[in-house]
Amino acid sequence: MIFASVGSMLPFDRFVRAVDDWARDNPQEPVFIQIGEGEYEPQHAPWARIVPYKEYRQRLEGCSLFVAHVGMGSILQGLELRRQMLLLPRQASLREHTTDHQLHTAARFGHVRGLRIVDDAAALKAGISELLANPLPESEGLPPFAPQAMTDNIAYFLRTGRSPLQRGN
Repeated sequence: MIFASVGSMLPFDRFVRAVDDWARDNPQEPVFIQIGEGEYEPQHAPWARIVPYKEYRQRLEGCSLFVAHVGMGSILQGLELRRQMLLLPRQASLREHTTDHQLHTAARFGHVRGLRIVDDAAALKAGISELLANPLPESEGLPPFAPQAMTDNIAYFLRTGRSPLQRGN
């Protein structure tokens, strides 16, 4: 099953239309699309504007391919669950976001095992077919919680107002 998500913040009709077009051309493969508040409503796959967290998590756990925008929440959850991911960044020039931070995030995460970044709708559609036929190597995963040393350092800073590097000084 393919789970596609635009996140909860902004519409991403270019993404939704591309996934829906792929679903039209590949009716044998189950697809579910979380579309947010966009104008385009899929015609060839079941969808919901917003998916409650528990259902979102179940869909993510059960999918063979996670197709998403380049949002940190999507990336971190996909890595945590070791899902192969196909990601399309929103672009400010297309009025899909106010900045190009998703392009910068894509550049930073483009080398991570288990995910592929694409630049446009055609590459997104082609990527879905490619990754179903030839899955990416599994990601190394990501723990669901921050390391204890990190939370200890944050707690120290909040208690003392000093950098943890200054302990003992």
